[in-house]
Amino acid sequence: MHSPLNPRAWPLVAALLSSGVTAPALAAEPKKPTPPSPTAPAPAAPAQATASPAAKPEDVATPEALVAALYDVISGPKGQARDWDRFRSLFAPGARMIPSGKRKDGTTGYRMITPEEYITQSGKMLVEAGFREREVHRVEERFGPLVHVFSTYEALRGEDPKPFMRGVNSIQLVNDGKRWWVLTVAWTPESPEQPLPAKYLPPVKG
Repeated sequence: MHSPLNPRAWPLVAALLSSGVTAPALAAEPKKPTPPSPTAPAPAAPAQATASPAAKPEDVATPEALVAALYDVISGPKGQARDWDRFRSLFAPGARMIPSGKRKDGTTGYRMITPEEYITQSGKMLVEAGFREREVHRVEERFGPLVHVFSTYEALRGEDPKPFMRGVNSIQLVNDGKRWWVLTVAWTPESPEQPLPAKYLPPVKG
């Protein structure tokens, strides 16, 4: 049985974080696949992913630009429509977004959604509630065409200048020789039991 995720545990874009809204249930632990019967028909091939809209060249020129565009496109004041074609253009076909957090029983769960499902579930509330998310620190690893960014975020509601949440977006990027793409964005929030360590926070000044 799935347990609903506490709204505190659902950032990278918190259309699902606004008060009075319960986020969708986290996925249960994956089950081992059952071997098919020798006489069973072969499973259908997965549907082909829809091609992404054309991206702004400046959004996908570097890993830094791509991460900045990801934060920018989901952020805005109340009443401001988001440019969802720009959002779609950042993700590779087949990309996934994966929130994780604590269930009510204390176990940790996760949920895998597509960027399109994120738009469907979050788009209306982002406009109605107003939401901004900004990067405050990053730890980055690179090898060849792959980049992994541990991006520490702060989330803000409406025009409130004080963040109501922090956490980490784990963002995997790839370069196909022409541009950078988002492959996955997995995220989890800070909590009293899981505070952000110093290495994922900006250096203390002074």
